[in-house]
Amino acid sequence: MKITDPVSDMLTRIRNANAAGKPTVSMPSTKVLAEIARVITEEGYVEGYTVEDTKPQKTLTITLKYGKRRARILRGIKRISKPGLRIYSSVKDLPRVLGGLGTAVISTSKGMMCDRDARKAGVGGEVICYIW
Repeated sequence: MKITDPVSDMLTRIRNANAAGKPTVSMPSTKVLAEIARVITEEGYVEGYTVEDTKPQKTLTITLKYGKRRARILRGIKRISKPGLRIYSSVKDLPRVLGGLGTAVISTSKGMMCDRDARKAGVGGEVICYIW
């Protein structure tokens, strides 16, 4: 089955697994999805991710992170730029999620990065999603 928007599918799978308290979530892998997983792992919202070489397609497995008594670390995740309406932002207009408490994942010419790193690098790009 062909997925029209794999990024939205990934974010929905993460949101649903987090709400259900699952330790891991798996999905078909692409380079873009692996880069988004890398960014949210570096930001500390998930424990880690692995890309397994399975047939017919690689599988991306994300290990979710919980606090004491299974308290969720990842409170929310929202897709911003969609296939029907792409949202781009210059470096001076990069969004601040929850006044800096959250993170925006930005696809730049220098690769996928969080909003703080994009500001430091002085680049703008497509706003993929917000995570808080």
